[in-house]
Amino acid sequence: MEDKLSIKVNVADRFYPLKIDSKDEEIIRKAARLINEKVLLYKQRYSDKDTQDFLAMAALQYVTKVLEYEQHDTDASALQYLKELDEELAEYLKAE
Repeated sequence: MEDKLSIKVNVADRFYPLKIDSKDEEIIRKAARLINEKVLLYKQRYSDKDTQDFLAMAALQYVTKVLEYEQHDTDASALQYLKELDEELAEYLKAE
């Protein structure tokens, strides 16, 4: 079992204490950095909103991208399965 690491992650000027697997530290810190960059971008563009709005917009953007990648992966897996099935059917028909 991997050791747990205690870290504090800054997201939108708030610190969150986390206990994580040490192998996950780099990705968690990178995710926090990307969120903070997106929040800052929104702060610069829309000065009449608050941090909660910027976090919501950043979350929506990132989750949309995750769902697009998942859909693409599902499509690619289905296409690969259909190609394999087509090859099996072609071999079967040749044997007949």
